[in-house]
Amino acid sequence: MKITKESIKNFFKRLYSFLLNPHLILCLLIAWVITNGWAYIAMSLGTYFKIGWLIAVAGAYISFLWFPFTLEKIVTIIIAIELLKIFFPNDKRTLAVLIDIKEKIKYKYKNKKKNDK
Repeated sequence: MKITKESIKNFFKRLYSFLLNPHLILCLLIAWVITNGWAYIAMSLGTYFKIGWLIAVAGAYISFLWFPFTLEKIVTIIIAIELLKIFFPNDKRTLAVLIDIKEKIKYKYKNKKKNDK
């Protein structure tokens, strides 16, 4: 497949519409609160009400999040995709992009497997 200016333009247009879909943004926000947000909220509440153990737990988790190789971002995206499937099963635009990505990965994996034999 030859990369052309038109194919690059279509790719970025599709990516733009996928990432700025309100359903996906809502699910990403909920997933972020599940994986990260609770710690920032707990840190704020612990600081405000002077609860030492809450500050310690939230601070430890937040410091863990700032390590360069944590898988939290991947987990957040996986949770967001699952929430999208649960809350918005009729959102064909976003789910079609996800299915297309999944099929491309399967196709590349199968071809790589065939070439390795």
